[in-house]
Amino acid sequence: MTEPLWRWSATDLAHTIRTHRISSRQATESCLERVAEVNPRLNAIVEVLHDSALAAADAADRAVANGEPLGVLHGVPVTTKVNVDQRGCATTNGIVALRDAIATDDSPVVANLRRAGAVIFGRTNTPAFSFRWFTDNDLHGRTLNPWSREHTPGGSSGGASSAVASGMGPIAHGNDIAGSVRYPAYCTGIYGLRPSVGRIPNFNPSATEERPPAMAMMSVQGPLARTVGDLRIALQAMSAADIRDPAWVPAPLQGAALSRPIKVAYSASIPGVTVHPAVAAAVERAARWLSDAGYRIEAVEPPDMVEAAKLWQLIADNEARLVMGPLVERLGDDGIRTAFSAMTRHTPVLDTEGYFRALARRTTLIRRWNAFLQDYPLVLGPLSAEPPFAWGLDVESPEGMDRIIAAQMPQFSVPLLGLPAICAPAGSVNGLPIGVQLIGARFREDTLLDAAEVLEARHPCVAPIDPVFAA
Repeated sequence: MTEPLWRWSATDLAHTIRTHRISSRQATESCLERVAEVNPRLNAIVEVLHDSALAAADAADRAVANGEPLGVLHGVPVTTKVNVDQRGCATTNGIVALRDAIATDDSPVVANLRRAGAVIFGRTNTPAFSFRWFTDNDLHGRTLNPWSREHTPGGSSGGASSAVASGMGPIAHGNDIAGSVRYPAYCTGIYGLRPSVGRIPNFNPSATEERPPAMAMMSVQGPLARTVGDLRIALQAMSAADIRDPAWVPAPLQGAALSRPIKVAYSASIPGVTVHPAVAAAVERAARWLSDAGYRIEAVEPPDMVEAAKLWQLIADNEARLVMGPLVERLGDDGIRTAFSAMTRHTPVLDTEGYFRALARRTTLIRRWNAFLQDYPLVLGPLSAEPPFAWGLDVESPEGMDRIIAAQMPQFSVPLLGLPAICAPAGSVNGLPIGVQLIGARFREDTLLDAAEVLEARHPCVAPIDPVFAA
């Protein structure tokens, strides 16, 4: 391969480092050079860990030379998001008041990346409190989408998506409670995997108290990458056991073989929402590609999708108002205050009985989906009703936020149900990438990755790209 190393997949880098054809230092230096070239235009990586990354790369090369056991990401450069603890780095979460909140221990996902041999060379941006679909904050500034400076790279893992799409690194860590891995992948034309709840251990050692129940049941860590193969090895690396998360489940990464042909329920529509024609066309294309590969595609609406999305909002907004609301008011920037108020303004306030009833209803919907996924192991549909949003739509007016919430409805149902989902690129419109969402049964990320590989064969990710605008 004659291309610069920053263009290589993580899978290829890991193989060639393991077999001593290249060194981890060479791979890391190449990514750092790419960061120096394009990050000033994008502001995706807000803390470049130059010296520690090169030291880790040298240690990785010594391990190869000494014949030591090697992990699946041995020597591969990756990034982590500024809202998870990484020893020696500030867990800012995009908040000015936390600029000096230096973590003294690694979160489980960071520890797992290190154990898998990854070289962490940068920390990626997120909106304040990781609560917007636009990555901008008063501490680190705005992250731009390499496809268009006028459109969001997604949020909250917008720094991660922009870094991967522009070639700064092959794999980025993100997290997802409302689409924060999947939507950034959608906006930048890459792959994003939201694993099942319980797949990747989840905990921040610096947290002063535990998260409220629904946040703990719906938030996950997950990878973004330019190839499906890289998602596979990133998931393998991130999902190792950690006793600090009592919800972690030792489920196998490869499940039992499914009956063939595998049935896929698909719909290019979202009940009650107008879907952009290009988005609907992308879903139709993806359905044809899967059909060509032997999947049985059936036009079937999955159960209670809208109710699940609205129930997510009811539960999440109430917990957010209780836990995050005072912090947003005291420590947030103008963007997050405006967005937070607009997002939660229609949501009824639950009393204790209402909250418990909402959680109980969640169990009913999970049971219905589990039964549906027995018959249709995959669900294909839009990830968003619209192409990537223009900058600031969520803070321009309350009506702008209403439009966003309606468009993002397919993202909300997944975390409420605890299911895995993947965003795969499947087209473009007006120079912007768009993708589709595949949803699978709990702990069957393997079925999602297999189907995503079919889509990848027909529409591979075109990244990495140079930013289309000047500095």
